[in-house]
Amino acid sequence: MATPSPTVRVAVTQAEPAWLNLQEGVAKTCRLMAEAAQNGAQLIAFPECWIPGYPGWIWTRNLDPELNIRYLKNSLRLDGPEIDRIKSCARDNAIAVSLGFSEYDHGSLYIAQVLIAADGTVKAHRRKMKPTHMERTIFGDASGECFDTVVQLPFARVGNLSCWEHIQPLLKYHTYAQREQIHVSAWPPLYPHSGAEDLWSMSAEGCHALSRTYAIESQTFVLHCTAVLSESGIETLNTKSGMLMSIPGGGSSAIFGPDGRRLTPETESTVEAIVYADLDLDLILASRMFADPLGHYSRPDLMQLTVCKDRKQKVVQ
Repeated sequence: MATPSPTVRVAVTQAEPAWLNLQEGVAKTCRLMAEAAQNGAQLIAFPECWIPGYPGWIWTRNLDPELNIRYLKNSLRLDGPEIDRIKSCARDNAIAVSLGFSEYDHGSLYIAQVLIAADGTVKAHRRKMKPTHMERTIFGDASGECFDTVVQLPFARVGNLSCWEHIQPLLKYHTYAQREQIHVSAWPPLYPHSGAEDLWSMSAEGCHALSRTYAIESQTFVLHCTAVLSESGIETLNTKSGMLMSIPGGGSSAIFGPDGRRLTPETESTVEAIVYADLDLDLILASRMFADPLGHYSRPDLMQLTVCKDRKQKVVQ
């Protein structure tokens, strides 16, 4: 009889960021990591730009110098003491973390993610390949580091992408090709579709569909991670009259199985919570035996993907 795969317990946050407050953002991150570890989680996932929160005002007005400067000053440096606190927290609580954050780099910002192992070491650091639409008013493009998506952790191969990177077919296929087993799908606050002319694809329902499609195509467990926005957050971001993030809510965190089914109950969109699930990795095999797009269901003799992973340098000497 074959030995069953181990069960992996995961935690997906649905919480409100400490808007534009780096120190409190780090403290809240550590509190949630400790809580998840106490509940037996081996991995915890945070949403896009969890620190210092998603800059929702960019969808309200083209330029807000005051908020932009505050955002710069409260974004996370990869070589700063704040990331060291999060790494220490991972080590102290023996929990791995997928962290979404705004990365500060000498006056420029990037939508970034790190995968930190339970021993506190950074296993992967990536930046969002292409910021989406109005995000480009604040954030820069990534170079080859956008492909650092998947790492081997003791319990599984874990990967992550951010927001609408889940509509990038070639980027997704490159991530699939690294044979992840657990995927973190990181998002900002998401809201139900209004029924009007706004894009359904940008709604909570549309983004759930993207994460479920990712699960089905890759045969991975997908940790769909979103943030919550309160009236206080709206006041801080000054988005009351905006196209997005103008009302409380935004939470729609969930976990999907490798066949696309939802494994967790719905949580009220305004409520802060941690969503847990125990993942049986054998369910991945149950899906892949039917159709493995990187194995027996592929045709590399007809189609191949070419990727440039070089990190382009500004000055070549």
